Amino acid sequence: MSRKYFGTDGVRGHVGHHPMTVDFALRLASSAARVLAPNGGTVLVGKDTRLSGYMFEAALEAGFVAAGVDVILMGPLPTPGVAYLTKRFECDFGVVISASHNLYEDNGIKFFDMNGGKLSDEIEAEIERHLEEPPVTRTSGELGKATRMDKSRVRYQEFCASTVPGLDLSDFKIVIDCANGAGYKVGPRILADLGAEIVPIGCSPNGRNINLNCGSTSPELLQLTVPGVRSQVGIALDGDGDRLVMVDHLGRLVDGDQLLYIIARARHEQKLLTGPVVGTVMSNLGLEHALGKLGVAFRRAKVGDRYVMEMLKASGGILGGETSGHLLCLDRTTTGDALISALQVLAIMKQTGCSLAELAAPMPKYPQVLENVRMARKLDVSASPAIQEAVSLAERKLGENGRIVLRASGTEPVIRVMVEGSDEKLVRDLAKSLAASVAAAAQVA
Repeated sequence: MSRKYFGTDGVRGHVGHHPMTVDFALRLASSAARVLAPNGGTVLVGKDTRLSGYMFEAALEAGFVAAGVDVILMGPLPTPGVAYLTKRFECDFGVVISASHNLYEDNGIKFFDMNGGKLSDEIEAEIERHLEEPPVTRTSGELGKATRMDKSRVRYQEFCASTVPGLDLSDFKIVIDCANGAGYKVGPRILADLGAEIVPIGCSPNGRNINLNCGSTSPELLQLTVPGVRSQVGIALDGDGDRLVMVDHLGRLVDGDQLLYIIARARHEQKLLTGPVVGTVMSNLGLEHALGKLGVAFRRAKVGDRYVMEMLKASGGILGGETSGHLLCLDRTTTGDALISALQVLAIMKQTGCSLAELAAPMPKYPQVLENVRMARKLDVSASPAIQEAVSLAERKLGENGRIVLRASGTEPVIRVMVEGSDEKLVRDLAKSLAASVAAAAQVA
């Protein structure tokens, strides 16, 4: 279904440029109220630590209150925390002000339904249809009211801890990098409440340093700090707290594919795993092979956690995720949650007595090379005989231990060429060759 403003994760853009302006945010709030709470109701609003969050929070509050919707303002809180508390407080819907792993110059607005799930494409399209209408302003007696309840974030902390009942981390030293983002308060507190010794980094937000050289997208400081302070493990969140990567005691990165393997293997051995594990077309082939050795089915969805979620629901699965660290543990919560995912891994370390490095070791990581080919015009790679011939030739060279994925970016005029296999030199050579074939085909088209 075609939508003008909503992408795979709400509305997002550069602050001060349409649609990330105050007037658009107010109209969006009014439109959402028309669709999600037409007779009045309650919305829970959370945000990350961007400077512009104050501005958009005020605009959304005004739009909702004018439309007769009560507003609960939570302040900085991870996206999955907003999802959980929306359901916990029996709100009609929830809103997060965040641009996730982007830098502070960007921001976004995304919605949850009353059950803490993402809105369907159809509902998002319906909200967009009302955007051209003037914002609703009810009479004084019908206006909503706003209440600040940021101290209620402790309920989310308690919920996270409840997903690992009885876990004692008193013998753990953990470095946690919260990306100067939404998890900077709740993340360290959850771990400390479970007894861990905490070394916090990326926990001093100033409105402009979210995701800046820190967090899951820039874990280099975490990789230096973990062995430097002789910690067993490091945890890195992104700016809104829904993505996770970890670092072992040697400072080596453990990405989303490896973490998904660790959790899936533990669930499988405990006979608690149902349905297939779901990754994406970009998930490392080593994950598929490692799960196959365990007899665990693996499926691939399109890139984007919402598509992983759709496939899990359709197939009856409970575990899925992306290489970037957006992990779905549906046996624990309704959406991707970095802190809950991290707690699952820590619990497995505690139960098995194994280090993170030992738990990740059985999953081989095949070399994966990504080449981006910028396009002057749209190109359908599946309709180009020259590209398809080049892909077939490359696939024969890779054999069964390799994969090729060509896909158009959803955010920029780029064709992404991904080649993966066991021979790193061959993978790099084939990636460059295929990228050249795509560029040549684009010039002819």
